[in-house]
Order: sequence, then structure tokens, then C-alpha cells
Amino acid sequence: MRFLILVFIYVYCFLLSVNSSQAQTIQKISGRVINSNNELMMGTASVLSITDSTSIRQQDFLDGVFQISAINQKEILLKLTSAEFADRFLRVSYNGNETADLGTIMVSAHNNQLNEVVVKSQSSLLKYGIDGNIDVNVNGTVLAASSSVNELLSRVPNVVVAEGQISVLGKGEAIIFLNGILINYERFAAIPVSQITKIEVISNPSSRFDAEGKAVVNIITKQNIENGIMGTTNQHITVSKFAGTSTNTLFDFNYSKGKFAFISNYGLQLGKGRELLYTTRTRPNPDEYMKSVLTTDWLRQFNNYSNFGLGLQYTFSKKNYVSLAYSGNIEDLGGRVISRNSIDNTSGNSFYATDVNKNDVLLNQFINLNYNVITDNKGSSLFIGSQYSNYNSTIRDFIEENSQVDENSGQKYLKNNVGSKINIVTAQGDYVRNISEKTKLEMGVKFSYAKVKSGTDFLIADADDMNFEFNDELSSDFRYNENINAGYFTYKTSIGKKLNLSAGARAEWTTYDLYTNANGIKNFSKSYGNFFPNLLLNMNFSEDFKGHFSYVSRITRPRYQALNPYVVYQDPFTTIEGNPNLVPEKIQAFEIGAMYKKFDFKVGYTFKVDPISGAALRGDTPNSYVLKAINLEKGHVFFSSLSRSFTLKWWNSANTINMNLTKSTDHFYSYVFSPVKPQFYFYSNNTFTIPKLFKLQLMAWYLGDRGYGLGTDNSRSTVTLGIEKNFFKEALKLNFTANDIFHKFMVSGDYNVGQTQIYYHRTYTSNYFKLIAVYSFGSSKKTAYKKTEIEQTENNRAR
Repeated sequence: MRFLILVFIYVYCFLLSVNSSQAQTIQKISGRVINSNNELMMGTASVLSITDSTSIRQQDFLDGVFQISAINQKEILLKLTSAEFADRFLRVSYNGNETADLGTIMVSAHNNQLNEVVVKSQSSLLKYGIDGNIDVNVNGTVLAASSSVNELLSRVPNVVVAEGQISVLGKGEAIIFLNGILINYERFAAIPVSQITKIEVISNPSSRFDAEGKAVVNIITKQNIENGIMGTTNQHITVSKFAGTSTNTLFDFNYSKGKFAFISNYGLQLGKGRELLYTTRTRPNPDEYMKSVLTTDWLRQFNNYSNFGLGLQYTFSKKNYVSLAYSGNIEDLGGRVISRNSIDNTSGNSFYATDVNKNDVLLNQFINLNYNVITDNKGSSLFIGSQYSNYNSTIRDFIEENSQVDENSGQKYLKNNVGSKINIVTAQGDYVRNISEKTKLEMGVKFSYAKVKSGTDFLIADADDMNFEFNDELSSDFRYNENINAGYFTYKTSIGKKLNLSAGARAEWTTYDLYTNANGIKNFSKSYGNFFPNLLLNMNFSEDFKGHFSYVSRITRPRYQALNPYVVYQDPFTTIEGNPNLVPEKIQAFEIGAMYKKFDFKVGYTFKVDPISGAALRGDTPNSYVLKAINLEKGHVFFSSLSRSFTLKWWNSANTINMNLTKSTDHFYSYVFSPVKPQFYFYSNNTFTIPKLFKLQLMAWYLGDRGYGLGTDNSRSTVTLGIEKNFFKEALKLNFTANDIFHKFMVSGDYNVGQTQIYYHRTYTSNYFKLIAVYSFGSSKKTAYKKTEIEQTENNRAR
């Protein structure tokens, strides 16, 4: 309560001072770009700091006209870039008018030598926004040498990638957007890193973004502003002592002519991967003493991990276009899962060895049809889109199990046959109304329908007769249907000279029905509504001092497979199962931030109701345990962070310090409460450029121990070193990377639940050497493809 009072006092005092303050800075700059033939040009306008040439604002222009707002600088350097003309630099100073109209700017062809000021310095790796967001520059940095988007995000400050989740420190699990449109994990994994220009980490998303997820990671790809043929080929070779060797081949091809644009991409990963989990489960009570030491080793064989995409766009005019896209991915996974479980209890000793021969195939397909139109001369726009998504999964695992109970040995075989299908249909409309230069209204609706159906058949046979019989206890059927209808609005305006306001809300109505016959027949349905308001205030106290306050409310719905109680078999006493009783997690989040010169500071608080977590719970027999997702009672997160980045001619450095205090509570699952301990996070990313020779990157981060009231997470860290060299006028790029040199990225911790002490330690394939070759080809001249995809929150839950 004291925290909220301080927030409102802070905002109130600021509002009182708004009317008495007057800006003495450039707020907006505009112009019209032509060549010597009076033809309108296409390119990018960038506003740079006059002191160190770091980027302040930028905008792509297609018809020669650019207009950039919210600059708030006394003097700036304007940079115009394009494949059609040589770079143009203009120095602009405040002259008593906060709007600088540069009129018509004539640019020269590439073969002409400019007489303007030329700035030779690296672009900044990070840019901290006044609203608390972070922009991470990828294009032209060593980050672009990452093999996958997953690996790339693991190198972004404040972003933690582990156990299949992408989280933002202090906020929680994030949802992934591509160019402002929500995508699912499979689409995310298929994005070619070579096409990514930057990543936005949005810690305070507005109602424009789906209410799903606590934060947003928005991936911005390069715009194909060229006419002609462009392509890139990538070949990655990864060698790991822990996992083995794998290769990743990526290819993308773009062709544009006239009003038509065509894009395509294909990626193929082959080789090996590995994940190792060590777990102990102990019941110290002498009356029911039990200790289980379990090791599970996933030895993955990537038979065919491929992704593919095709897109076609027709541009009717400069104001409207239609696009059609088909994409998908195949995951053909083989290999083995080796499980060893040693159990000591009051009745004796036993040992179980389980070998699973994997034969899993997943095919995901997506079809998008979208239409976009500019509705007036102020830039108002209407977007209408639809998407069909289809997931097909088959599992044909053969399991061999050997046991030794005291002096008796046994052997049996199991077959696990699973078929799963998910179909999702979505339709969405968004309208953006530019009321004035300072005021904008965004509104939209979305309709979605998801249908999930799966069946699991377990067959068991003794080693003597190999006669497989159907097992009712491990087999089950699951059906789930869900409708979500949503509407939102966001109102953005400026109040006076120093305050920008963004306020909005999102309303969602959800209806679902669920059927399963696992552990008895369950069949139920439910309807519920949610309302998610949000508020963001940006405050410009001076050129060097800015602040923001935000309030957002969000929801996290369970993933479909987390609701499905089908069994993933590890050994006779360890299974992974879904939980059909899961309910959505809801959060309320507050944040205050300030920027002073190059320093960025923020503090915040997040309150969670029914937070989704996971635990190993006791099963139906004394020695059995079930790993499943559960709802805790409440969660509290306090966080603070301080960041500083700087750019010199040859050295680019980004640094962050973060402190989180997390407290979770629950009285249903009989957790043993433990001390709350703050968690510290340190991040540093440094790029050294040796002119005409190579780039050298050194990145390191450390995430400390955490005590969250119900358990403890142990520290982890990583140190990565990379070197990059360009050849043949940058047509060929070679990169060598040593990732996680000391192999310290391991997820471990402990907790006590239901009279059982549980310790876990998970090791990943993060320690490796990688060689990358990138070749770019083709030539191009004019603007073309503007592919947009529809929001797909439901797809994000399909994994």
C-alpha cells in the first residue's frame, strides 16, 4: 500500500509541474527525399545523438516522405540510408521551433562522394526506451551469428531461457511477437537469425498485445525494400563434448518485381543433442523412509528438424496490399532416453533400468491470409487477417525395462503409442486512427477457436512371451474445445510538453469444454470473462532526465498439453502427466523507471493469483511420483535493475545489474516454507571492432541463488567468446564461437512438498564450439514485401 501511495504522489507532483514547463528542444523532424531526377526515394531516416552517434529514433520511408516524433533533443544528426542512394548526414539544431521541417532533400547516387559529416562508430548494442523497454540491435553485431532465435535470446540482457520457457527477469514468462504480431513457439524457432535486425523486450505491454504472458519479446526482421533477387545461405557446424556434433543449414530467398513479392526460407538441423537430469527424492520420516536416486539422460537424434515457409504479396497501391503465406516445421526425433532409478525404503532395495527408443514425429502447418490498407492521409490504417494452424503429433516409443528387487530380477517391454491433433482458427481486425499529431486511438477484435484431440495407448508384455496387452491405467483419451473472443482499445496522447499518456483495456470471454477418461471419466465445461486495464505515463523532465510509470494486468492460460493427463513414462515410479484442473494465472504489475543520461533504472512489483508452477507429487503407490503442472496460491515479485551502455569507436559495451525478490505461498500441496532470498543478476556484453580485420565478442552473465519461500534455485552463469571476419566485400562472413566455456549453465534447486525432499540438477548442451559460414547473394532496387501475420495466442499454448 505504501508503494502505491508513493507512486500516486510521484505522478501527481509531476502533473502539477507540466503546465509551467516549456520544451526548448526539437520534438519532431520531417522531410522529403528525392534524387537528381526528382524521383521519390525509399530508405531509412535515423535520428542520432550528436555526442556519440547512438540511435535515438528511426523510421523507414517508402514514398520519399519521413516524419519522426518524440525526439526531445537540442541538436541531432539526421542520417538517411538506402540501397538506392549514398548515405546522407544533416546536422539540425533547435531554432526556436520544436518542429523541424527540412523540406526537400536531394541525395546522390552511390558512386558520388558526399561532402557531409561522416560518422564512423559502432551502432549501440542496446537502447533503453523511456517506457522501460529495451531494444537490442542484432543486425551487424556478433549476435547475428547465433544458430537459432532461442540461442540469440539467451544472450539478451534480462532474458532467461531455460526448461522450454523464455522469461523476463522481474516479470515472468514472455510471449513472442514477430514484427508486432504474436507467434507460437514453433514459428519462433523457425525464424532465420540472418533476417533479424533487432529485438524489443517489452516489459509493460499495452492492451494492443494479447493479455497472455507477463512480458513481450518482439522480434523485428529486415524489411525487403528492394526489387530484384536477394538470398542468404548459412551453414553451422556445432561440436560439443557433452552432446556430439550437429549441423544447421539455413536458406532464404526473396524475389520482387513490380507489384508482386515472393519470399521463401528453409532450414534443416541434423545431428545430436542431449539433456541430463539428476534427481533425488527423500522421505526422512523413519516410519515411511524412502530415498530415490534417479538419473534420466535424453540422447536425442535429430533425424529431420526442418522448417519451411513460402509467402506471396500483391500490392494494389502505396496504401493497400494483400498477402498469403504458408509455413511449417517438421520434428522427426529419434535417439534414446536412458533412465536409472535406485530406491531404498523400509522394505529393502530395488533398482530399475529403463531404456526408451524414441520415434516421435511432429508436423506443424500454418496458413495466413491478410489485408492491410491506409485509410486517410494521416496514416490511419485497417488490418484484417485470418489464420489456420494445424499440429499433428505421433509417438511410437518402444520401452525396455529391467528391475532388480532385492534378489529377484525382472524384465518387461512396453509400447507407448500417442496420436495428437490440434486445429486452431483465428480471425482478427485492427484499426488505428491517427486523430492528430499527438493523439492516436487503436482498437481491435479477435475471434479464435481451438480443438484438441489426443489418444494414448500403452501396451505391456513380459519378456517371456512378448504378448502385448492393453493397459487401462496408463492409457487415456483427451478432448478439449475452446473459444476466446476479445476486444481492445488503446488511447495515446500528449499532455502539455512533457507528458505522454497511453491508457487502454482488453476484454476477453472464454468458453471451453474438456473430456478425459484418465483416472476416471471427467467431463466439464466453463465460461468466464476477464477485463485487463493498463496505463503508461512517460515523463520528460529534461533532455537528460526522463521517467515512466506503468500498470498492466495480464493472464497466463495453461498450455493445452499441460491440461492433458496423458502419461509420459520414465520408469515404474516416475511419470509426467498433465493436470486438467489447472486454472489461468492472473497478475497485476506496477513499475516506476527513470533514465538519467546513459543510466536506466527501474523498480517494480508484481502480484500473482494462482501462479502456474510444477512439482513432483506422490502418486498412488508408496514409491511413485508424478511430475505435473500445478497452481500455487499466490506470488509476489519485487525487482530493481540498473543498466548502462556505452559506445566508443572500437568498443561497444552493454551492462546490467538486476535484483529480484520472489515469494510464493501455498497451503494445498503441503509445501515446507523456506527463507526468501534475493536473487542477483549481472550481465555484460562487449564487442571489440578491429578495423578491416575482425570483430571480437565477449559476453558473460551470472544469475545468483534464489529463495522463493517454497524452495531454492541455485546459481548459474555463462561465458561466451566469439570472433567474426568478413570477406569479398561482406558477401561472405565467417564466425567462430566458444559458447558457455566453463559449462556453468545448469538448472538446479530443491524444495520440500508432501513430506518429500526433492533435489534436481539439469544439464544442457550449452558448452560447444561452433563454426558458421554465411553467404549473401543477389541484387535489388525497390520496395516490396510487407508480410504480416495474425495474432495467435492459442498457438503459443500448443507446445
